[in-house]
Amino acid sequence: MSWFESLILGLVQGLTEFLPISSSAHLRLTAAFAGWHDPGAAFTAITQIGTEAAVLIYFRKDIARIVSAWSRSLTNKAMRSDHDAKMGWLVIVGSIPIGVLGLTFKDQIEGPFRDLRLIATTLIVMGVILGIADRLAARDEAGGKHRAVKERKSLKELGVRDGLIFGFCQAMALVPGVSRSGATISGGLLMGYTREAAARYSFLLAIPAVLASGAFELKDAGEGHVSWGPTIFATIVAFVVGYAVIAWFMKFITTKSFMPFVIYRILLGIALFVLVGTDTLSPHAGESGG
Repeated sequence: MSWFESLILGLVQGLTEFLPISSSAHLRLTAAFAGWHDPGAAFTAITQIGTEAAVLIYFRKDIARIVSAWSRSLTNKAMRSDHDAKMGWLVIVGSIPIGVLGLTFKDQIEGPFRDLRLIATTLIVMGVILGIADRLAARDEAGGKHRAVKERKSLKELGVRDGLIFGFCQAMALVPGVSRSGATISGGLLMGYTREAAARYSFLLAIPAVLASGAFELKDAGEGHVSWGPTIFATIVAFVVGYAVIAWFMKFITTKSFMPFVIYRILLGIALFVLVGTDTLSPHAGESGG
């Protein structure tokens, strides 16, 4: 991988990680369209450490509060009813599905799941699901002539059942094209949570999964499957860009609809099907590079 490729892929990772459009799909597609080798699942997992570092800094006060309350709850029974202590446990519970499924389907994630036809399918299907979830949320928030405004749930109402559902939604993002934030936010909206609550828990839930995945894949860099220099550079670029994007996105979702992302996903998926169907682009473009 050249330094120019790592710059572009770092920018793509930072721009797309927090938006509901799938960063892994865009890294895969960027390489395919440019005629580069597929950067691979290991590169994706490691560069996600950069964007996750942006989450740690952006939500540093929330994280410090949650970790502190959770730690004290281990020895202080009175603390176990504290909301922040519960959030600590719920992040752990919600991380179980992706940990189990990620290890179970590791070979598929690094191989068949990166087929461009599958990515096109997941882009469209999850785009439709996100659109439905967004419309339901908008209907509850706006009410109507014969329908009262419906109050949506906050994170204070999050329990083990919903935490696990969030976790399984996050695990769907193991397939490129699904989108971690898109799947978890859609799941949250369909369960009746506010946009802000769904997004906030989505980002907090991603922290252990992404850091663990990146640490696990670091061994591939050491074995020569990923170039250290360009990968570290891409990770730094992803961190800087990712921080700016997450700050913008958290403000965006409080007043705006997800429909622009829905339309983008569907159009991109259709375009990808057309390119592959007309043999303009191979469904395995770039895979020879691993």
